[in-house]
Amino acid sequence: MKEKIEQIKTQLLNISISNNEQLEQFRIEYLGKKGVIAELFNDFKQLPPDQKKATGQLVNALKNSAQELYQQSKEQLETDKADKVADDIDYTRPASLTSPGARHPLAITMEEIVSIFRQLGYTLSEGPEIEDDWHIFSALNFPPEHPAREMQDTFFIEKKPDIALRTHTSSVQVRVMENEKPPIRTVSPGRVFRNEAISARAHCIFHQVEGLYISENVSFAHLKHDLYFFARQMFGEKTRIRLRPSYFPFTEPSAEMDVSCNICGGTGCNICKYTGWLEIMGCGMVDPNVLKNCDINPEIYSGFAFGMGVERIAMLKYQIKDIRLFFENDIRFLNQFV
Repeated sequence: MKEKIEQIKTQLLNISISNNEQLEQFRIEYLGKKGVIAELFNDFKQLPPDQKKATGQLVNALKNSAQELYQQSKEQLETDKADKVADDIDYTRPASLTSPGARHPLAITMEEIVSIFRQLGYTLSEGPEIEDDWHIFSALNFPPEHPAREMQDTFFIEKKPDIALRTHTSSVQVRVMENEKPPIRTVSPGRVFRNEAISARAHCIFHQVEGLYISENVSFAHLKHDLYFFARQMFGEKTRIRLRPSYFPFTEPSAEMDVSCNICGGTGCNICKYTGWLEIMGCGMVDPNVLKNCDINPEIYSGFAFGMGVERIAMLKYQIKDIRLFFENDIRFLNQFV
């Protein structure tokens, strides 16, 4: 048996493997279950006990040599293949132009809105999209009979009448007022939901950015200053603003803010319905009842709040006439914002 081992050992020294086919053939012939080394182990069982130790060492050494030859040959073939691929690359060939991804216009607009208010010292705050009645309505001075509480305006969670998809990001402002002490200056961007018919100008899903400033001696003049700064930064230095009296349960006094039409320059067009003005947000001084609900003393502190639809701002900025385009994921639409 020792002669057979020496004979196989000599064969291993003379074997040359130059391709994968030869490598696989070597594995089957020498290392396979029916290979020559496996046969040696079968013969080993027939040896007398006094010869097994020395012969077993020789057989194991032979097996290790065969495995080492197989592994070295495999690694060499892989290296040769990689070198060949590298040699085939034409480094003088111009790179192929890959199409960059596009950011969604709503994401662009929301980020721009937030960045403008950051310049005025506003921080960013976020909250859950599924909220309770207190944070959506009650804390914000909505009376029990207010229409917004009805099913036709709000998506309530089934079997939980006091839990709903938030209808505005004002719920985030309530959470901020409950957990922070004045002065508070924050903006709350996010997605909101209302049970509305989908059309070119309305959708059941949309986005808002709402702002809140609570401190001592805050007046309507401070509100006007911040909104005027925002309008000029967003729509241009020549932009004018107009505040019209309005009503919101959580602010008093309340107003709607218009900006001069940046498309016709205020002369009148079909976008502004020939008025020269475009409505972009609601605003007002925070109602003292809201401050009380959030454990803020209205005798010491006052504040203002505002809220705008991101889709509305984006439609004006990019002259988009159908709000549904924001949600259809049409690649032709999105490619315009690369």
